[in-house]
Amino acid sequence: MGRRLLFALVLATSASPALAADTLRCGSQLISVGDRAGEVLQKCGEPVSRDLLGYKRSANRREEFPVEEWTYGPKSGMYQFLRFEGNRLTQITSKRGN
Repeated sequence: MGRRLLFALVLATSASPALAADTLRCGSQLISVGDRAGEVLQKCGEPVSRDLLGYKRSANRREEFPVEEWTYGPKSGMYQFLRFEGNRLTQITSKRGN
């Protein structure tokens, strides 16, 4: 029974088109959700691309802030997509390249 469960978990995660994580290794450094954009640049270097996705309005104030997606990779066939809202890293997603 344990082997079936393990097989099902492996199959479920490998079938997923993109995997989200809370941390990412850049060389010997780690970045985490919540880090500032400057910290990420310092640890990971310049991304392959930066895309402005739009603007988001804050929930408690009448302010707007940019939403960006930075792309790193491919590294071992994987691309890393980092989403920033304002100046903070909010999401790390990995996807195998074609």
